[in-house]
Parts: sequence; structure tokens; C-alpha cells
Amino acid sequence: MQGKNIYYETLHNAYGQYFEIGQVLFEQKTSQWHLSIFENPRFGRVMALNGAIQTTENDEFVYHEMLTHVPLLAHGQAQKVLIIGGGDGGMLRQVVKHKNLTNITMVEIDAAVVDMCKTYFPQHSQGAFDDPRVNLVIADGLEFVKNCTEKFDVIISDCTDPVGPGEVLFSSEFYQNCKRCLTEEGIFVAQNGVAFMQPEELQNTVRRMNQYVKECTFYMAAVPTYIGGSMAFAWATDNVQARQLDLATLTARFEQADIETRYYTPAVHQASFALPAFVEQALQSAMSITE
Repeated sequence: MQGKNIYYETLHNAYGQYFEIGQVLFEQKTSQWHLSIFENPRFGRVMALNGAIQTTENDEFVYHEMLTHVPLLAHGQAQKVLIIGGGDGGMLRQVVKHKNLTNITMVEIDAAVVDMCKTYFPQHSQGAFDDPRVNLVIADGLEFVKNCTEKFDVIISDCTDPVGPGEVLFSSEFYQNCKRCLTEEGIFVAQNGVAFMQPEELQNTVRRMNQYVKECTFYMAAVPTYIGGSMAFAWATDNVQARQLDLATLTARFEQADIETRYYTPAVHQASFALPAFVEQALQSAMSITE
């Protein structure tokens, strides 16, 4: 739904937000999607798909830093990373900051998304696609992990909401195959929606993923344009010690990594795993159904 100079987000029923449109840079409508890229005075360039904000120039760092540095620094010895999705390049920009990584595989379903984001959101990737460690694969994410024989230390699912094409990246089949592609101490993370507005998404993830790993939980961060409260990130691993690291260890790893961040700190990392009571209750309810 779009007014003359206003973009109205329609992701949630009976609640939403609007963005003033300074200039429309790109717009494409088909029978399946409506994609818009426009300038906004507060958030810079904004990408919206089918009534839902996908990313903005000015607050993307929160989302991308937390989905990258939390699992990588918690692991501590990661060398191989798999990114599912992430065509805008923001996740890749954060991943390549970790100099100890030897191999970074990124699987994006549509090459046109990568090209378009290089054009309209160059600050997201900042040349990360040119890093020699990066292997960009144009393929369906589910099909890739189903057929993959490699093992990764960290898998990051930078997926859209679980509707339409993105729905399979929240399926039990996807989670099972991601677990198969993890090393013994490997960690899987994924965006999992805004907990207050989409509690059923967290519950579905727990029901579907919990059977494959020793630990499935969430951590959280507040991303301004993903409205309705803090966003939840799924965390799944057999390495139950990874999220219980003390602050001194996280600080030492962060300093050794020698990366600059705008949101992530070791203290924020540690605190992000403290979940509100309503989230814990939703997860307990979901677990009781599977038992």
C-alpha cells in the first residue's frame, strides 16, 4: 500500500509504520512481488518487498553485526562459513572482517539481487564480493544444503520472512540439512522475526530444529526498522558451551579479531541471550507440544 510520497509497511495486521519517500530509485511489479527502492531522509536508501521493509542503509549494521559476530566470536576457531541468502552483501561485509576465515561460501537464489544491490546499496557490501575467500553460488538455499558435502563451522541463514519462496528456509528439512553441514562444534544462526509480533515463528523453529541439535535457543537485538520490539535470532548447535562464554573471553576474542563495530560489543553479545519472560514462555509452550 503506497501513498503519493509515503510507503506504508503492511507486514503486520492492524499495526505498521510509514516511510517518507524522497526519491524512488527502482520499482518492479510482477504477479508475485512488488519491489521498491527509495530514498528516505532518516534511513537513507530503503528496500521494501511486498509491503515489508527488507533493509535500509542507516540501520542495517545492527542486524548484520549481530548475525555475524555473535556466532563467529562464540565459536572462536571458525575457518569456514556458509551464508544462505544475503544478496545485499551486508552480511558478507561483516563476515570478511574476520581474517582467520579461510573459506566463505554464499548461496543466493537470484544473481539479479546481487547485481541490483551492488548498484543501489554499494555501502552494504563495500567490495566484500571481491574478497578472494568468497565463493558466490547462485542456487536455491534448500537444494544447496541438501546436496552439499562440505562442513562449515558457522552457517548464517539471512532469510526473508517465512512466506512465499522464503518459507522453505524455515522448514524441518532445511534445518536438518544445515545441521548435517555443520562441523562437530559448528553453530547455526538465522533471523527469526520480531518476537512480540511473530511468536509463532520462534515456536515453529524450536519444534522443527530442536530434534537435530543439543541446544536450540535465541538471542535478540533491536533493529529500528524491524518494528514491534526486538528481533530474535535462532541459535542452534551441539556446542552448548559456546553461548556461555564469560565476558573476559569474549573481550579477548573481539580484541584479537581487531574489527570495528557500531552495535556489537562483547557485553551486548553476552546480554543478548537473556530472553524476556514472554519469549521463554512461548518456547516452553512449543517444547511441551513436541514432547
